[in-house]
Amino acid sequence: MYAVELREFGIAHLHMCERPAPTPGPEQVLVRVRAASLNYRDLMMIQGRYNPKQPLPLVPLSDGAGEVVAVGSAVDRVRVGDRVVGLFSQKWFGGEPTREQLRATLGGPLDGSLQELWVLHQDGVAKFPEHMSFREAATLPCAALTAWTALVDHGHVQPGETVLLQGTGGVSVFALQIAKLAGARCIVTSSSPQKRERAEQLGAWQTVDYREDPNWHKTALALTGGRGVDHVVEVGGAGTLAKSLLAVRGGGHVAVIGVLSGGAGELPVTAILMNALRIQGVLVGHRQSFEAMCRAFEQAELRPVVDQVFSWRDLGPALQHMEQAQHFGKIVLDID
Repeated sequence: MYAVELREFGIAHLHMCERPAPTPGPEQVLVRVRAASLNYRDLMMIQGRYNPKQPLPLVPLSDGAGEVVAVGSAVDRVRVGDRVVGLFSQKWFGGEPTREQLRATLGGPLDGSLQELWVLHQDGVAKFPEHMSFREAATLPCAALTAWTALVDHGHVQPGETVLLQGTGGVSVFALQIAKLAGARCIVTSSSPQKRERAEQLGAWQTVDYREDPNWHKTALALTGGRGVDHVVEVGGAGTLAKSLLAVRGGGHVAVIGVLSGGAGELPVTAILMNALRIQGVLVGHRQSFEAMCRAFEQAELRPVVDQVFSWRDLGPALQHMEQAQHFGKIVLDID
């Protein structure tokens, strides 16, 4: 079979190679991978910025979808022919995570989805909604579940609440869709007129150009009559967190997810204390949440937003497309 290996850090060190076709053990399943999707974490992992101590070679990418083509003798959760995704955390099935569970993740330290045949433990796969294609399903394991965990599991988003979303990448677009499902309204920040228009078409209540309006946190306050938003899906990191804390209402919720503008900075502790804010770190989520999310998506017939599809042979250009931040929603790779 063919697979992509990262042998040294850097996009230039990704190599298509041949590996022996794997055989599943007693509790394992063999998945024929049909599609994969990109997350910013994957780009950081490949560049050596996520975990410089990651052992190499590594098969990169966390997210992949395909069909089960063989099962081990003790497998009882899925069967041959089932359409499944690999779960980001291979050992976190519910409840509060342990350090061990948070370290058993695909695309680093464990081999990821860029391989034709993928052996996974039966507990580390899940079925996806029937109405979705492999391409659409490949976007679910990280971005969709992260947005769901942030707003539903931690945020308990309610009808009529206001959610502030930064940008229009995979997590933010899924958060927009999930907030709409819950009856909430969304404010989306983006410097692109085209992306703001697409966000509005997808159901955004208001959009703000953060470059023309660097005080977007004050604008969010004004839009909510001075009260502040109920939730912020914080993907910017150190460069945006301070403003997010000023945009949220007293007792409000800030879900800290990304580090697009940096991972270290000053934390305005006074704003947190004086406004009784809840700041929650989000690292994707567990299997029970994934299954609940899929039930909700299936009932609503929600479809993920796929920005562009590349062949996995064009992984370099796909990663560059992500690095340039020109995408709206998710970037998908066909494993052809």
